[in-house]
Amino acid sequence: MLRTALRNLLAHKARLAMTVLAVCLGVAFVCGTLVFADSSAAAYRAAASKSFADIAVTVTPKDPPPGTAANQRSGALDDALARKLATVPGVAAVRPSVDGSAVLNAADGAPLRAGKAWANPAAAYVPGADGKDSRYPLVKGHAPASGDEIAVDTGTAAAGRFVLGDTITLATDGPVMTKRLVGIVSTKDSRVTAGGTLALFDRATAQHLFSTPGHYTGIDLSAAPGVDAFELSRRVGDVLPADRAEAITGSAQASQQAILVDTLTRGYTKLPMVFAGVSLFIGSFLVVNTFTMVVTRRTREIALLRAIGADRRQVVRSVLVEAFLLGLVASAAGFLLGLGIAAALPDVLSTGADTLPHGPLVVGPRAVVAALAVGVGVTVLAAWLPSRRAAKVAPIEALHSAEQPPSAARSRVRAAVGAALLVLGAGLLISLSGAKDASEANLRSAMLGCAVLVVAVIVLAPLLAAPLIRAAGRLTTRFGVTGLLARENALRDPRRTAATAVTLMISTALVAGLAVIGDSTGQALDRQAAAGLGADYVISTPTSTTGIDPAAARRVAGTAGVRGAVEVADSTLFTGGHVRQISGVDPGSVDGALKLDFVSGSLADLGPGRIAVSSTTAREQGVSTGATINAGLGRGQDLKPYTVVGVYRDNPIAHDALGTRSEVQQNSFKPGSVQRILVRTDGGAVSKSTEDRLRTAVGNNPLLKVQDRKELVHAAAGAMGNLLTLMYGLLAIGVLISSLGIVNTLAMSVAERTREIGVLRAIGMDRAGVRRMIRLEAVTVAAFGTLLGVAVGLFGAWAVGALANGAMSQYSLALPWGTLLLVCLLSLTIGAVAAALPARRAAALSPLEAVART
Repeated sequence: MLRTALRNLLAHKARLAMTVLAVCLGVAFVCGTLVFADSSAAAYRAAASKSFADIAVTVTPKDPPPGTAANQRSGALDDALARKLATVPGVAAVRPSVDGSAVLNAADGAPLRAGKAWANPAAAYVPGADGKDSRYPLVKGHAPASGDEIAVDTGTAAAGRFVLGDTITLATDGPVMTKRLVGIVSTKDSRVTAGGTLALFDRATAQHLFSTPGHYTGIDLSAAPGVDAFELSRRVGDVLPADRAEAITGSAQASQQAILVDTLTRGYTKLPMVFAGVSLFIGSFLVVNTFTMVVTRRTREIALLRAIGADRRQVVRSVLVEAFLLGLVASAAGFLLGLGIAAALPDVLSTGADTLPHGPLVVGPRAVVAALAVGVGVTVLAAWLPSRRAAKVAPIEALHSAEQPPSAARSRVRAAVGAALLVLGAGLLISLSGAKDASEANLRSAMLGCAVLVVAVIVLAPLLAAPLIRAAGRLTTRFGVTGLLARENALRDPRRTAATAVTLMISTALVAGLAVIGDSTGQALDRQAAAGLGADYVISTPTSTTGIDPAAARRVAGTAGVRGAVEVADSTLFTGGHVRQISGVDPGSVDGALKLDFVSGSLADLGPGRIAVSSTTAREQGVSTGATINAGLGRGQDLKPYTVVGVYRDNPIAHDALGTRSEVQQNSFKPGSVQRILVRTDGGAVSKSTEDRLRTAVGNNPLLKVQDRKELVHAAAGAMGNLLTLMYGLLAIGVLISSLGIVNTLAMSVAERTREIGVLRAIGMDRAGVRRMIRLEAVTVAAFGTLLGVAVGLFGAWAVGALANGAMSQYSLALPWGTLLLVCLLSLTIGAVAAALPARRAAALSPLEAVART
């Protein structure tokens, strides 16, 4: 039986190659993702370890008690403490540091890595006794020595296209500054090597920007030879003011930094895993279909083996051995391909704002185990059902035809199970459509309903094949006899046709559903922006912890072409365990720039201790106009009662609540500042020149964004756009595997129908007619899968979209006809292309030789 399995495996090399390729793709993405994750983590750790390699202990200030002024945070770390730490036994060297964050403009004026504080580190260049800072070795130029000089690292210089002598525009936390580039350094700081920027100032300038004159944000200590870092940390802690500073080992600090960067970029490892899961799921159908056809073709052979003494276990083992060997080959090939994917992923996933680190590939045991478990496991499981079916072949069946239609009992069971799953999935989605609440629980239920619906369609596909293909076959019959034969061939084995079409159905359903949701969401966001925003431009800070310079706000109001500029302060509102966003406005000046639709109450009643809330916030807190809500405004503020003076429909520009600008400003992260300016232009003019004037008015501050309504909508829909891009990638994978399945199915079908094709050739069908028949059969199968996929995708999009209507009242289902038509045409084209090789092989058969074959 083992020799028989090996012979059967090697007898059909083309079939073997296509099945191996399908499994190989899934294995490659799984292994590539795991190796990529391990390698990235190692690169982060290595960069952080090198960055802190010569640091045994770091002294940092403790968080001050609530109510303490921010400028007192680093009051304990001064030159006197640095001299005191130098006398601690075991301390070899003391290096004070001043760290903060600075965003730079590139040479073309575009911000570099703006909005990512972790990716914009800034520090003081602190020279040692030799006049050099060991942490930042100079590559070109000299160290900054005055307030108008700056140094950057080599990566920042390349990204910003800076050269020595350039004037660099930057901002730390407020007004724009300009510095002259005098030096370029290298660094091993993982925040920078992971895609960030680095700005270095002289010590006095850095203290002025990030601390207070004469004080530091940290003091690094190196240990004398033979001194343990933990022991040194204990000694240092004994001389520190316990309530104002603490000591942490360099290795612990390196680990914390590596974990931070790894956490911030962890999402990159999830995207390839989605590709891997879809590849394996779709590929498993190809494996099942392949082994089902193998068993069908070998029915007589298996029956004869049973007749000469082979028992059922031997038959099952024979099929499973084939699957095991095939999976082993696919695992090995997929593992090697996965290494290539892991090497390429840092470049593929890196963007202008996020650059992933490079390093040697780290091949851990879990990647090897995953390759074997996924490749061999999926293949063996996919072959298990066909092997059981093969074991049930009775010896007497050697006298019958190789093709045995499914029993009526089995068809009834399939219909019952499929109908039950269909009712369950559709019922769950329909019940959720009335909820109109996009809560996490409802979204999870919607995803479960979609999954059950897909499984139901997969189960029912063989039963749906006959009526749907007959309906679609009306088009193929227009091609005459070849079209009629193509339809009948597709109907010959509904199970095989369904298994081949299901792979295309899954990928088509994903793309169709997401395309509908994406287009509907985009239009809803556009309508929401139009309904809630009267301003033509919004100038904003990346976070509520930064602010816009009051002088810049005044310059915006005086810019040519600006009809009005409304300042908005943003802060946080803590209510009943929830953290909300509150916007501070001047009720008398906000009209026109901000469109508010009040359900009850009025904006005119705003005042100290009085706020308005959105409909969602009112519903969640169970309040209405006139009610009192206990809330804390800003960080560290105690809860106090606020009177609700109005409830307005959800408005993304107004956030979750509205208060007076003066009260919100007093309790913001940056007291007295504003975070947004709503700009109205003369005649609603939106142009590049207007935008340039507004950017000039704010000093080309890299911390600030100047966006018109279209850009705001695009930014709000950014996550959906990324998801759609992912889905199109999934479609490409699904189409590739589906084409392999069509090629495999038609190739084996041609082999089964050799004599039939020979008869057709003998009675007058030419080679072109044979090729046309095979291609039309492939297109029919592809049309069946596409029709099911589009139907499932549209139904799922309708159900999920109904939930989105609860979050966006302007949401309504919109069908992207162009995208849907393109998906359908692509699917049908793939079917025709995939049939090229089997059609050519069928047309090449000699009529006499084909008829003579048994």
